[in-house]
Amino acid sequence: MHVVIINGSPRVQKYSNTEKIIASFTKGLVEKGATFESYAVSDRQSWERIREAYSKNEEILIALPLYVECVPGLLLEFLETLPKKDERTRLSFLLQSGFAEGCQLRCGEEFLEKLPNYLGVRYGGCLVKGDNFGIRVLEEEKQEQATKPYQAMGELFAEGDGFFREEAKKFTGPEYFSLPMSLLMQVVFKTFGKKIFQKVAASWGCHTPLDEKVWEI
Repeated sequence: MHVVIINGSPRVQKYSNTEKIIASFTKGLVEKGATFESYAVSDRQSWERIREAYSKNEEILIALPLYVECVPGLLLEFLETLPKKDERTRLSFLLQSGFAEGCQLRCGEEFLEKLPNYLGVRYGGCLVKGDNFGIRVLEEEKQEQATKPYQAMGELFAEGDGFFREEAKKFTGPEYFSLPMSLLMQVVFKTFGKKIFQKVAASWGCHTPLDEKVWEI
């Protein structure tokens, strides 16, 4: 199997959480003997090369982040430039997000399920997984820990069944948090999470408290 992987994130690859996930996913592909070529729509100068790879190959995977129930506009703009093909081509998706509950990504998944029909190709399923917020700002070792589960999904994909197998469905994790877990997550976000955001902001040169109400000054 040879897979054309398209990173649909608007972020440049260096700062893309999706790119970190793709790196782990492709380790699994290679482990199973598959090959791949990877592109990013954030590099507009590569769009012609991406279209050429899309036209010449039959196994396409688009990986993308979900931003508040919206597929990135840059990816939609690129998709409008793709030529129609036939059902010999299979189009699959890897949908990731910072939202941890699976229910938060279902709207995006439903849109992606319809997309192959517009392009004349067949649907290869969608791997859905949340809880990926801030991977790019973690230390390298923690980045690897966060993305390592995707390696197993790469191996699964290389076996040829797309993302329709039960392992891929379970990979999403909880559809909804229980009430105790939801309350715990709120506490963690307001304490530990807040400290992490402040630390990241400081590393970018921001030393103003993130909860400061500047409009009241």
